[in-house]
Amino acid sequence: MSFYTSLNGLKNAQTDLAVISHNIANAETTGFKKSNVQFADIVAGSAYANPKMIQGIGATVEAIQQNFALGPIEQTGSALDVAINGDGFFSTVNATTGQTYFTRNGSFTMDGAGFISDPSNNRLQVFPVDPLTGAVTSATPIDAQVPATNGAGAEFAGVTVGSNGDVTASYADGTNAIIGKIALASFVSPTGLRQVGSSNWTANGLSGAPSYGQPGNGQYGELLSGALERSNVDIAEELVGLITAQRDFQANAKAIDTATQISQTIINLRT
Repeated sequence: MSFYTSLNGLKNAQTDLAVISHNIANAETTGFKKSNVQFADIVAGSAYANPKMIQGIGATVEAIQQNFALGPIEQTGSALDVAINGDGFFSTVNATTGQTYFTRNGSFTMDGAGFISDPSNNRLQVFPVDPLTGAVTSATPIDAQVPATNGAGAEFAGVTVGSNGDVTASYADGTNAIIGKIALASFVSPTGLRQVGSSNWTANGLSGAPSYGQPGNGQYGELLSGALERSNVDIAEELVGLITAQRDFQANAKAIDTATQISQTIINLRT
């Protein structure tokens, strides 16, 4: 039994090392959220066994828990770099597949058609608004698109994002138009979101359906234009965890070595 108990320990330590390695590898990934391995002990015994004599048979990986703590904010100066100062996720929709993604990575650019999107061609979602007053006209988010010209025919000159989520386009004739208000999404259980890479997540049954709201209202954080949220990985913490996981692996390997020596001794006695 000791062989299999220690073997489970080796596998668990290997999983822990893999998760820590993944965290360290993404220490500079914008919007990345670190994960932690949660372990649980395994105890097996029948209803007729003396509870004072039941021994454990090892440990198992219970969950790989995501940590959505806020990462450091870095000033970039780019108008379409946006960080969320608080809770919430940006919502984007892939232009090809129509898949909805949620992210904390606010590094956006504008393509030739005026759509505000991320490097993977996922278009930022905004609430439609009255272009003059900025009042939201619908609770259903749409693709953020900046017109190349305004109603007077003046050409596009620039774009800004307000702390309340207003995306304002400026034109050559000196006029401004609000083209939408950035929609933020929240979830009942954000730790249940499915990681899909590129600092993106998708909703599922564990996370619950997204609820959309406006930046700065309720549980939704305000926006910081010209800034990005960096990875929330703490290198010092991860290195300590790396050493601990390595020691766990070595200890379980040593336990297997000891069990092997005991077995060998018993075999020698019989021969």
